[in-house]
Amino acid sequence: MVEPQDGKPGCVFLVGAGPGSLDYLTQQGRFCLEQCEVLVYDALTDESLRGLLPPACELRNVGKRGGAPSTPQAEINQILVDLAQQGKQVVRLKSGDPFVFGRATAEIQALKAAGCAFEVVPGLSSALVAPLLAGIPLTDPVMGNGFGVFTAHDVDALNWEALVQLPTLVLLMGGRNLEAICQRLLRRERSPFTPIAIIRWASQPQQQVWTGTLSDITERVRSHLDSGQKLSPCIIVIGEVVSLREFLQPDS
Repeated sequence: MVEPQDGKPGCVFLVGAGPGSLDYLTQQGRFCLEQCEVLVYDALTDESLRGLLPPACELRNVGKRGGAPSTPQAEINQILVDLAQQGKQVVRLKSGDPFVFGRATAEIQALKAAGCAFEVVPGLSSALVAPLLAGIPLTDPVMGNGFGVFTAHDVDALNWEALVQLPTLVLLMGGRNLEAICQRLLRRERSPFTPIAIIRWASQPQQQVWTGTLSDITERVRSHLDSGQKLSPCIIVIGEVVSLREFLQPDS
């Protein structure tokens, strides 16, 4: 291991930022940000979190937003190793939870291979938080006794024969493929009346929720988006539990 340049051991904290809002950052995550010397962050992490950083903290934006340019994973790995070997206290800030589609494995392997200290700090995954904030329970004794969470940025990589059997699906990174997702389920005889919800910018002030069915949700969402506006980032929930939303909203 390379000796730290300033004589102190460096460490990389892989911190889950939660769904976005500062309200849902864990106490341990807050502590790490307050002590951070270098922040290596993804594009989807909310800017308000950076208000917790010390004034002298160095910022490194590595992108990682679907459909936009981002730093190659191998380069991110090397950045983390280099900073740790310089004796820096580094926060690798990831949206959601580091171990839920967070690509933390590659970064940890690189740090271990270089003999660098690291710690993983859990975050609230948007797969769980977004449905809750939209008033949708992911399980119900009658409507659904379980759920599956998948990334849907590549619909051809998913086993739709298996997915159609699950009572409730939670799909991340599927905004661009909403129509294809619905069509693949319909082709496998999922009812066209199956409820579906799209939750955009969960936990943020601009949060939006659309509900409908597999047969009409694409058009419902399209009619509410401005020309050229993207649906992402969003969480897609498919299943009968979505219909419970109207009964679980606070009284106005």
